[in-house]
Amino acid sequence: MLSALEVVTTVIVGVMVGVEFSVAFVMNRILNALPGDAGQLGHAHGGRMLGAVMPVWYIGSLVLVAVWAVAGRHHHGTSLLVTAGALLILSVVMSLLLLVPINNRNKTWTPDNRPADWKQQLNRWERLHYVRVAVLIAAFASLVAALA
Repeated sequence: MLSALEVVTTVIVGVMVGVEFSVAFVMNRILNALPGDAGQLGHAHGGRMLGAVMPVWYIGSLVLVAVWAVAGRHHHGTSLLVTAGALLILSVVMSLLLLVPINNRNKTWTPDNRPADWKQQLNRWERLHYVRVAVLIAAFASLVAALA
């Protein structure tokens, strides 16, 4: 049973990290290169779509890591699981305090109602997202190391 939990948790967290990595290094670059208002509209749509899914994914991942840490507390790698959990908590706190407020504004913007500094706000979100992706990669690496 513990092995199944380890695999499920690692896959779910790994896919989440992959999505966030893709947003940072693929999707944002594509959207920023689109002509006219298409990029801003794409950012707003992505903010609505991922803004609905990611909270469940982040909290679900954190719960799975916590269950794994408790269930496997007598096995090797527990400290790595605690580290992964702490990093996931950090990513949630960063999201709630820094990224979500910008995303909540961005997802309502249209070419007609966006603020004059909308590009600066999106650039700030992207810089913060890079940091969050680094935290998530470290959490995922801790999970993988806990398996070894």
